[in-house]
Amino acid sequence: QVPLVESGGGSVQAGGSLRLSCAVSGLSYSTYCMGWFRQAPGKEREGVAVIYAGGVGTYYADSVKGRFTISQDNAKNTLYLQMIGLKPEDTAMYYCAAGYDCYSARESSYNYWGQGTQVTVSS
Repeated sequence: QVPLVESGGGSVQAGGSLRLSCAVSGLSYSTYCMGWFRQAPGKEREGVAVIYAGGVGTYYADSVKGRFTISQDNAKNTLYLQMIGLKPEDTAMYYCAAGYDCYSARESSYNYWGQGTQVTVSS
């Protein structure tokens, strides 16, 4: 069973909003950090927003601070990324990821990855 499955991507105009969801199976928020990463064509994958293991803190990339919010619903086993004020430069494939006992936004800290969901923002 794939532990992470993303949904919610799509195409929006600049200034619009989207909420990404990640269904989490078999991984505990208390011992895994959960995060969203993105990769635009021709660019390296980057960490966008992370909740550290045990929910002790969060990380946001400077480029999304004030516009994106990461949250998790333990009852629904779902991780979310609420995105508002979307910009064309936010266009990318967005990935949900989980890392065991991690407190980092570094890609190397993450053990599990979803298949990705595409976000396209037009100007």
